[in-house]
Amino acid sequence: MSATLAEHTEPAPLSISRPPTNAEIVWDRFFRGACFCFAWLTILLVVLIIWEIGKHAFPAMQAQGLEFITGDKWDAGNNKFGILPEILGTLYSSLLGVGIATVLGVAVAIVLTQDFVPPILEVFLKNVIELLAAIPSVVYGLWGIFVVIPAIRPAANWLHEHLGEIPLFGTRLSGPGMLPAALVLAIMVLPTITAISRDSIAAVPPKIREAAYGLGATKWETILAVILPTSSRGIFGSVILGFGRALGETMALAMLVGNASNISWSLFAPGNTLAALLANKFPEASRVEIDALMYAALVLLTITLAVNVLGTWIIMRTAVDTKGGR
Repeated sequence: MSATLAEHTEPAPLSISRPPTNAEIVWDRFFRGACFCFAWLTILLVVLIIWEIGKHAFPAMQAQGLEFITGDKWDAGNNKFGILPEILGTLYSSLLGVGIATVLGVAVAIVLTQDFVPPILEVFLKNVIELLAAIPSVVYGLWGIFVVIPAIRPAANWLHEHLGEIPLFGTRLSGPGMLPAALVLAIMVLPTITAISRDSIAAVPPKIREAAYGLGATKWETILAVILPTSSRGIFGSVILGFGRALGETMALAMLVGNASNISWSLFAPGNTLAALLANKFPEASRVEIDALMYAALVLLTITLAVNVLGTWIIMRTAVDTKGGR
């Protein structure tokens, strides 16, 4: 009786893992091969884009040389082309926009991950911020013209009247300018910085935060001295991605920056960017001007590539230093 009961109460033997079937092996090899091919096709696509742009830019590179990069005049009638104001305008507007977006994005990421708001409101804010990425660039441009510029013009002109001796406030804001373009650009890259920063902060192990509380740190001391440094690599990566997008932004900048080929430190002066130059000049460009615009596109591509390579190198170097410190 007891033996029979023991037989019924014994657990069933575990099933032995079977080897993969021939179909599964074939599918696995096909999937790995497809992923490998798609990865190389992506690299090949980038090389082809660079080759195509470089092929059309080569005549302008031969005719203009480095004076194209150091010159400050764009005169298609006399075949004189220079993009220094556009290069500086691209970097200036991108740095301003990403700087503003970084402060806002990290702040929002902290609010969404550190229990500052109820879960329902957290989900709502997260969805609203992500929806910002779905708004077309031209809509941002129109919003900047009809809302942002009128809203900031009184404060900008007041700063010019009282602090006009400072180069940043050296001109009045009469219409499109660098500051409206940077503000709209900040809102456009905000979803990227916020989403990646939020994931990086949320990935910090809870035990680290609890250990800081156990040592007597306050909530803000824990956030500023423990959580943000621990997630700094991810936050920096989000800034690099946002900066890469800001460099190539076209329509909103073309509508808001002013399209003036001048060099000025003033936040309220009109300027120009490489992407806006390409968008505005291509429709009516002659053959010689198209070659010059391709040269400008190659310069923009080089700047974007250099920024991404530099950002990747800094992230890798930070990771190596961190491991070495441990």
